[in-house]
Amino acid sequence: TPKSFEIVNLQMMGQFVMHLKISAVLGFIVAFPYLLWEAWRFIEPGLYEEERKYSKGIIFISSLLFMIGVCFGYFILSPFSINFFATYSVSEAIQNNIALDSYISIITTLTMASGIMFELPMVVYFLSRLGLLTPDFMRNHRRHAFMIILIISAIITPADVFSQVLVSLPIYVLYELSILVSARVVRKMQRAEKALVKS
Repeated sequence: TPKSFEIVNLQMMGQFVMHLKISAVLGFIVAFPYLLWEAWRFIEPGLYEEERKYSKGIIFISSLLFMIGVCFGYFILSPFSINFFATYSVSEAIQNNIALDSYISIITTLTMASGIMFELPMVVYFLSRLGLLTPDFMRNHRRHAFMIILIISAIITPADVFSQVLVSLPIYVLYELSILVSARVVRKMQRAEKALVKS
């Protein structure tokens, strides 16, 4: 942590409660692949054989994207945000003494938010499978998507341009990757429809 502020505990059970909260968050992160697997076991029986075939590897890819997002949020996004807010001051007469729960809260929020944001390609995959999203729609609305990404980055990051760019670039790369995912899904669906017509 920066030397310009100290983390203080203001409650008798504060450190114990924070320990429990951190353990719960870490437990969720570690158990995320298993939770996905259980959710998939519930959904899979209702799918057609063709849909099951196209969904192979979904748990591994979703878990990998989530873990990459968590690492990005913890090792890159959180330090930049903490350093900015910890050193920000409206007056030299005001010293920053950050409460423990506030410090842990910003780290867990940014970490989990990054993990969820990195699931964008999988969300696009399912929406494309349902016919609610197409690659043409995503290509035609690139500018709108870029503006939304900038707005989200401005909300979850400090007010400096470097941090916003640092967050915006990975999300935009994920958006472009999602277009490729959607295009592949649509192509496979079209091939399946043509095969059915021929048969």
